[in-house]
This record gives sequence, structure tokens and C-alpha cells, in this order.
Amino acid sequence: MLAHVAVNVTDFADAKRFYALALEPFGYRVVYEEEDALAYFADAAGLDFGIGRRDPVGGAHVAFECSERATVDRFYAAALAAGGVDNGPPGVRPQYDQHYYAAFVHDADGNNIEAVCHKAPSDSA
Repeated sequence: MLAHVAVNVTDFADAKRFYALALEPFGYRVVYEEEDALAYFADAAGLDFGIGRRDPVGGAHVAFECSERATVDRFYAAALAAGGVDNGPPGVRPQYDQHYYAAFVHDADGNNIEAVCHKAPSDSA
């Protein structure tokens, strides 16, 4: 079981702003921060995602589990509005599973951030 994960970023202030907006649909907020170097975000379940200004940057893939498909849609819209780059709009990815509904966005450093719901449409109201 994972306790937390972090992605490396180039511009800490820009990344912090991006993630604060992009992760808001999940209920995340910054709960721990070291000056211009590291920040961790948490939802109601606790601290589990961070960003850090360090090398190497880019190339990470992090997926956030969503309890409903609408949250995937809200993440995608929020992440694009925050400056993210589309890497796959919300939709079913049958190559993974018949109910794998996901969206993918690259942050400014090329980290691939995903929101995914594994529920059937009727279970994900």
C-alpha cells in the first residue's frame, strides 16, 4: 500500500498553483509546505500527494481514484483551466477495463496526471 507519492517540478510556485486548482475537485488542499521546495496535498483521508522542486522533472504518472465520473470531468476542466495540457479527454478506456472512465492532463513539466473512475455509469451518479 502506498502512503504518499510526489512528482518533481521545475517552477514550484507555478506547480503549486496548478495543483491547487487541478486537485480541488477531489477536495485536496495544501497541508504541509517547506519554503519553495516541497508541498503536500491532502483530502479528507489524509496526506498523500506532493510536489517538489528537484531533478529530474517530468515523466511521472499519478492517477487519482474518483467515486463518480462527474469528478473525472471536473478534474479535467479544472486542470485545463489551470494551464494543464490535454493528454486524453474524459472517456471510457476499454483497453484497461469496460468501466475504466478516465481523463489525462500533463502539468507544465510533462507529468501525466490522471483521474479515474472504475464504476459503471449507473453506479457513478
